[in-house]
Formats: sequence, structure tokens, C-alpha cells
Amino acid sequence: MEEKKGKRGGARPGAGHPKGDSRMISFRAPGPLAEKLDGMENRTEFIRKTLDTAIRSQDKAPESIGKSIPASRVKSRALPYFDIRVVAGFPVPLDNDERSQDIDIISMLCPHPEASYLIRVSGDSMIDAGVLDGDIVIVDKSRRDPSAHEVAMCELNGEYTLKHFVQEEGQGWLVPANPDYPRIRITPDDEFSVWGTVTYIIHKPRD
Repeated sequence: MEEKKGKRGGARPGAGHPKGDSRMISFRAPGPLAEKLDGMENRTEFIRKTLDTAIRSQDKAPESIGKSIPASRVKSRALPYFDIRVVAGFPVPLDNDERSQDIDIISMLCPHPEASYLIRVSGDSMIDAGVLDGDIVIVDKSRRDPSAHEVAMCELNGEYTLKHFVQEEGQGWLVPANPDYPRIRITPDDEFSVWGTVTYIIHKPRD
């Protein structure tokens, strides 16, 4: 039997929608906003960039307390670790690499890197807690229930601060670790939340 000519020969290379992780998303917009979007030459790119900026702003650490970097953007670095006790007495030899093992610093300091930020501190209100001006603190956003002895990053009326969060007789207080600074009482009219808990403090030895 003679085959019919002109029938479809199956899928053509490169035909159809390109493969990837992108998906079609639709939404309703109010009339004035819809009219503005309709008047744009490249509204898809505008919507994509606007949504990306909004999502990033939600995950961004507060800049008001100091420069911040998400822990997930910090490149891993392994350093030799010697599992021995070092005392301030007689010298202990540490020149034998066979005694050491490699430790990933970021994994050790940031067990939850997706929720952690490295923030350089500006200010000295927590010096008695070991947090000095210019130090780098690691803040874990997954820890929102710090004890009274831990250092918490708190948001109070749109401003961010490092303090001890203490509750006394049902009243919340932000307590500094520096006698030169006053305690701050949290009133029912305040907008307050614990942003995260400081898990590590990094600073150079002082002269």
C-alpha cells in the first residue's frame, strides 16, 4: 500500500514551549492599575521585576542596625580544626596536620543558613554582653523566642535594635547591656516583634 504524502512527521526539534522552571501565573488587577499595565510596552518584564523586588524586600535583613549579608550568600570555607584542649599555660604543638580535621565554618556557625544573616553592628549598647561596635553578629531568624540572657534583634515601631528581651509581670522590656543606656518599656500601642536571636558574635581581639 502506498503511503499518503504530506502527513505530519511528528515533533520538530525546537518546537513548542521551551523547557524550564517558569510557569504561567495570572491575577486580577484593579481598573486603574490594569489600565496602566495595558499601556506598557513590556508589562511582563515590569511585573516580573516588581514582584522580584517585593519578594527580596521581605527577606532582606534590616539595614538600620548595620550592614547585613544573608548567610546563604557566604561561600563555604573549611579550616583545620584541632580537637585538643588549649590552656593558657605551657605551649601545645599544633604543627601536625594529621591531628586536624577540616571544619566548614559557615556550617558550624550557621546551622540554618537560609534563615541566618551576618550583620555588622553599629553602636555599643550591648558591650557587657560581648557585642562591641563594629562586631559581626550572626542572627538566626528561625529563633524568635530568645531567653532573657540571649541577645535578640527586635523591631520596635519600624526601628531595629539589639537588646535583651525581658518580660516582668506581664510587661515586656528591651534591656541594654550598657549602664549608659536606659531600659525601654514596650507599651500596648507599640508595634513590636522579635526579628531573630544572635547565635554567634565575631570580633577581632582588642589591643
